Amino acid sequence: MMRISRRSLLGLAGAGAAGLALGACGDGGSGSGGAAGGTIRWWHIANTDPMLSAWADMARRFEAANPGVTIEITALENEAFKTKLTTNIQAGDPPDIFHTWGGGVLAQQAEAGMIKDLTADVGGWRDQLIPAALDAYTIDDKVYASAVDTGMVGFWYNKELFAKAGVTTPPDTWAGLLDAVGRLKSAGVTPIALAGKEKWPGHYYWAYLALRIGGLDLMRQAAADKSFAAPDFVTAGERLSELVALQPFQTGFLAAGYSTADGQAATMGNGKAAMELMGQWAPTVQKDSSAGKAGLGDKLGFFPFPAVDGGRGRITDAFGGGGGFAIGRNAPAKAIDFLRFIAQPDNARIEAKTAGVLPVVKAAQDAVTDPNLKSVADILGSSTGFQLYLDQAFAPAVGQQVNDSVAELLAGQASPQDVAAAITTVAKQG
Repeated sequence: MMRISRRSLLGLAGAGAAGLALGACGDGGSGSGGAAGGTIRWWHIANTDPMLSAWADMARRFEAANPGVTIEITALENEAFKTKLTTNIQAGDPPDIFHTWGGGVLAQQAEAGMIKDLTADVGGWRDQLIPAALDAYTIDDKVYASAVDTGMVGFWYNKELFAKAGVTTPPDTWAGLLDAVGRLKSAGVTPIALAGKEKWPGHYYWAYLALRIGGLDLMRQAAADKSFAAPDFVTAGERLSELVALQPFQTGFLAAGYSTADGQAATMGNGKAAMELMGQWAPTVQKDSSAGKAGLGDKLGFFPFPAVDGGRGRITDAFGGGGGFAIGRNAPAKAIDFLRFIAQPDNARIEAKTAGVLPVVKAAQDAVTDPNLKSVADILGSSTGFQLYLDQAFAPAVGQQVNDSVAELLAGQASPQDVAAAITTVAKQG
């Protein structure tokens, strides 16, 4: 049984699928066979500007410094990326460099021999990273990816809409959140924006409620037992059902994407909803998705997921993840050099400033100047525990079932008991 560290790091979110090939003069070649040069196939999920262009520029600079190397980029939206990567992995043809959230998915890829053991290589720049940077990518004391960014999920809220509804302070209890939802609805404000179509944003609610009710021990026990039958998971569904009963989401949320023109981020960024539960990248995507690319500016605030009365979890326990890059089994040697290049402080600063992420490179911490991002960093910095996204912490089939079952609960098509039972069935099969 593989041991997977529980602390994690966080990835960027993106919109519609896109592909971009970067050509450079040189000897061409293939990404397989371990040649010093050749073509490096790089798959990532920063598929919208500004980071799409920033990554492309970084690749061009690396090509210029390494004659004979060509970096071929494929940039995909989260779910499209997962589907395409799964297909390639099953065919025994992983990309040379690809995004990973760590956890159970990375463990399966390592067990199947699809990725390189980077323990010795990452040792060359490990001291540049924050202490917990590589935990999510460490399996049986071996490192299988290099970290890029870190963060957590919480509630982003529109201060102006809260004031309109008479909600003077962000709620710090679940009962307080439900009360705020009621006040917002009474004021004619849509309380929460949600991308129901994409499913992964919905699982945040159930996972966070389970974390607040049962604590980190509940999650660890579920992993050990391959079971979500504990009463606390059912209770999490019951608490989420309380929210669903208030009809807090925007009209048509079940068909809404995350970063589409009329999706969750745009609904929030255009001031049409008061809250969204999302990671620290949210302000960037809100702005990019909003009319005129304006976003909410200083109207935007952040608060941690509330505590649940009687719960054993602490409000200071964080839930989220991170973004890193793994190396495919047949990648050329220069692929590892590119990871080292990305980890240079100046390049880490570019990502932090451009994409609105928390860097894992120590020297790049000074690039975090956005007040909202600093708020997330402060909360994360004082966290007492950390839980990786459930759709990444567990095996892919289990993670998908979490997303599917919670989506059914949000649509009124499954009970809290149904959710726990369905996920347990899939977990037991693994």
